[in-house]
Amino acid sequence: MDPTSAPINPAELYELLGIVGGVVVSGVLGFVLVRRARAARQRMIDAVGEAPAPRLRDRKRPHQLEAEEPEEEAEEPEAEPQEEPEEPEEPEGASEPELAAGPASAAAARKPAERPRETAPAGPAPAPAPARGPAQVIPFPAPAPARKGAALLPGLQRTRGGFIARLGEIFAGKKQIDPSVVDEIEKVLLTADIGVRTSQKLLEEIRSSLSRSELSDPDAVWAFLRRRATEMLSLPAPPVDYASARPFVLLIIGVNGSGKTTTIGKLAAHLAADGKKVLLAAGDTFRAAAVEQLDVWAKRTSTTLVRGKEGADPSSVIFDGVKRAATESFDVAICDTAGRLHTKTDLMQELQKVRRVVGKASAGAPHETWLVIDSTSGQNAIAQAQIFTEAMAVSGIVLTKLDGTAKGGVILGIADQLKIPVRFIGVGEKVEDLRPFDADEFVDALFAPPEQSN
Repeated sequence: MDPTSAPINPAELYELLGIVGGVVVSGVLGFVLVRRARAARQRMIDAVGEAPAPRLRDRKRPHQLEAEEPEEEAEEPEAEPQEEPEEPEEPEGASEPELAAGPASAAAARKPAERPRETAPAGPAPAPAPARGPAQVIPFPAPAPARKGAALLPGLQRTRGGFIARLGEIFAGKKQIDPSVVDEIEKVLLTADIGVRTSQKLLEEIRSSLSRSELSDPDAVWAFLRRRATEMLSLPAPPVDYASARPFVLLIIGVNGSGKTTTIGKLAAHLAADGKKVLLAAGDTFRAAAVEQLDVWAKRTSTTLVRGKEGADPSSVIFDGVKRAATESFDVAICDTAGRLHTKTDLMQELQKVRRVVGKASAGAPHETWLVIDSTSGQNAIAQAQIFTEAMAVSGIVLTKLDGTAKGGVILGIADQLKIPVRFIGVGEKVEDLRPFDADEFVDALFAPPEQSN
């Protein structure tokens, strides 16, 4: 039997008819909707077209209105010139209220005032009134002098929102404070990241140094805290003299992730901008990314990088770097070291080995040993600094990531307990955000009033 002559299944036929019918109905429905939409749009266009167009004359400036004579004025009879003196034209630069009054008001303002003919003076026409000058420009008031710590305000915003903000809430709106408020100050300081030792020291000084009347004055207590914070941070430390040795060897140490490599790159940028010839020694050989990151910074700052093979002895790489800096007359050699946990005794002993090797490569080196501390670690940073200073002769602190934490008050605990000067602080990602530390500037930004810190 021929398969083409097989009868069509009724179910398939109904399904086919349903599909065809659906397509037809959809097409008809779509056509009707499109027609209705077009008709509605045409009605809207017709309705808009019937509306009277706005008079362009209403939007003309006053001097344009003066150039045209109103129709009602053209129909008036001309006055005799020998009896009516010529009226002076209206000066240009009409005020905005006259423009806002509309063309009718403008025309009325332009019309000469009617005067009796018998009283009109004979003779030449009066001189036209002088034209109005341009509007006086009032200059903006001179800006107030910038605060000393203004540049640090954005970077210390979160730190200011920590214990400083809580202290400010205690003092806010109070003309006098009672002993219970002193207890609140104690709670804030003890829970702050400045450390328990420093907090207790400040509380004892508040009670012993301030008189009873001063203790009841919030301004006096606030001023005392500002002054003591400045004194704690103003440690006697001469500026770093990079010209005191050639090469001047700077050893950078710290725990994992504290920001040592980034700090070295930014320091290299600062020194290169000052015209110094800088060499970088990539002593963090256990982390390949650290060497690559330092290589990027070397290219960016046009400095020289000395690197070893992955996994090489850090002491040997640093030794080669310092030796090359000495033979090729570099001004500064910055030595990176592997990040290490301060709780690992063997790693701290290896750091002491690095220091001895640097001294063999160049007499008197390292001339500065800086500890990089991540401020987000809070009070743990104080413990880190204590152990590092016991193993190494730390001569300076670099506090990083202040812009990303409210725990920046730890700087007070480190300076007060360890008596190590802070050399640089990091308040952002840019090169210029690694800033030389200034105690007055820092405290000024830290204790900034809310209206000035916003």
